[in-house]
Amino acid sequence: MTYPWHLYFMAGMYIFAGTMHFIKPKAYLRIMPRYLPNPKALVFWSGVAEVVLGVGLCFSSTKNISIYGIIVMLAVFLLVHFYMLSSEKASAGVPKWILILRIPLQFGLMYWAVWYLPL
Repeated sequence: MTYPWHLYFMAGMYIFAGTMHFIKPKAYLRIMPRYLPNPKALVFWSGVAEVVLGVGLCFSSTKNISIYGIIVMLAVFLLVHFYMLSSEKASAGVPKWILILRIPLQFGLMYWAVWYLPL
């Protein structure tokens, strides 16, 4: 089945983001909330999840489950976004206004994913 280009764009976005967890793991470790256990494993497995879910968007047999997985993943990632707002050190040098804008963006990404589910 052929999907619209923007679904493939979404897939590429998650595949790229997930791949970056392996290329630049220190960047992700810096923003990992300190109260979560085993941050290296969390960075690794979140990268795996993003790649797998992104690839899953490209196939009709896995598209819907990947969409649900992306929604859950984005909801969990809100922990990181709120943690980065908690202090100057946690923000990793990102301006506060960008950190605040990322929160509604996260919900926008969830809506974008839901948009591809059948009614």
